[in-house]
Amino acid sequence: MSYTYTKTGPVFGCSNCWVAVPQDELAVYERCGAYQGTLKPGCNFVGCDICSACYTTRAVSMRIAEQVTRCDTKTKDNVFVRVDCAVQCQPRAAKIKDAVYKLRNPVQQIDSFVGDVVRAHVPKMDLDEVFSNKDSIADAVEEKLADQMEEFGFQILQALVINVEPDRKVQKAMNAMETARRMRIASETKANADHFVKVKKAEAEAEAKALQGQGIARQRAAICQGLKDSIGTESAELSAARVSELLLITQYFDTLEKMSDEKGTKIFIPHSVGALEDVSAQISRGVLAKVDGGKGKSFGF
Repeated sequence: MSYTYTKTGPVFGCSNCWVAVPQDELAVYERCGAYQGTLKPGCNFVGCDICSACYTTRAVSMRIAEQVTRCDTKTKDNVFVRVDCAVQCQPRAAKIKDAVYKLRNPVQQIDSFVGDVVRAHVPKMDLDEVFSNKDSIADAVEEKLADQMEEFGFQILQALVINVEPDRKVQKAMNAMETARRMRIASETKANADHFVKVKKAEAEAEAKALQGQGIARQRAAICQGLKDSIGTESAELSAARVSELLLITQYFDTLEKMSDEKGTKIFIPHSVGALEDVSAQISRGVLAKVDGGKGKSFGF
């Protein structure tokens, strides 16, 4: 923003009797250094001048100007920040005399007022509050400037906090903290997902084992019943040991049959077909026997 007070030249001739003021400006004229009045845009007659020595004019732009003020301060949690405030202002047509004569440098005056307000409000807030309460800071700046600059012939149209920038080291630390937090959340989510998958997999395996055990139990029960029926249980009772022996031998030969189905597989069995009783005894001792108080005990039916 820049307000320059320029002397407006005459329309014609070598005198200042007639003065042309551009559309976007207002001017004041002086006679022998004393204020006489205001000149509106267009051609204005100020009076008879002698050698351009009696009348002078001063013009000021009426366009809305924006001044950006940068203020360095610290927050309540001792973080140094730079706050950028943009102030939009304009001279008042009704107070053009004050706007021309009262302030030597309006821009510097606005910077001083903005810095005073920002340094009074930001130290009362934490860094997060500064970011979330930018509007309150801007309202305080606008209220302060509107009252003070009105006296000097300027009206404040709007004040905005356009940027809040902490120190570079603080920015890096904040980014590192946020990155670590998000990585921790991601790790916890992944761990929960892995745990859920493991639990479901274990439950599925347990259910499969249970169903497999039920199937094996039913299969063996059916085989035992079939063996009893095949040898005629109506006329003779079979002992549990005899049923176990028949079941074991049947499963043994079923296993040999399945193994022989594989192509390119050779299996050597160290016994003869006539020694089935020895085979039954060996399998019973090696597979189905369990130790109960130092004595072998076969599973009964």
